[in-house]
Amino acid sequence: MKKRLDDFQDRRAHLANLSDEELKAKFWSLASEIVEPMLELGRKNTSPSIERSVLLRMGFSSLEAKEILNGVLENGLISKGAGHVVYKLAKNKEISVREAGVMLVNGQGWDEVVSLFAKEGVSC
Repeated sequence: MKKRLDDFQDRRAHLANLSDEELKAKFWSLASEIVEPMLELGRKNTSPSIERSVLLRMGFSSLEAKEILNGVLENGLISKGAGHVVYKLAKNKEISVREAGVMLVNGQGWDEVVSLFAKEGVSC
């Protein structure tokens, strides 16, 4: 087996004169560079399975989640997030999230939700 060359001192030369605070700042800066693209992907991309999972965790049954998700897809709201759609309707109507979700399952409130997102200047 080939022995690894010990080049630690060479590789750390650019960090040698930094204080603990400067090293900490450098670490967090590099960590942000690594994590930010992943966070951006999470903000901008979703899928029906992810949104279904969110609805299930909000307490909706799989059948309810399926109906809400179908409505979200039909109304072009997938990028807003299915849970966000239910929450926004609940807040606007001053009802529980459960009640808002059941309304959507029953085909009620979709026009209202679409207009709520449109009022914010968010295209659907």
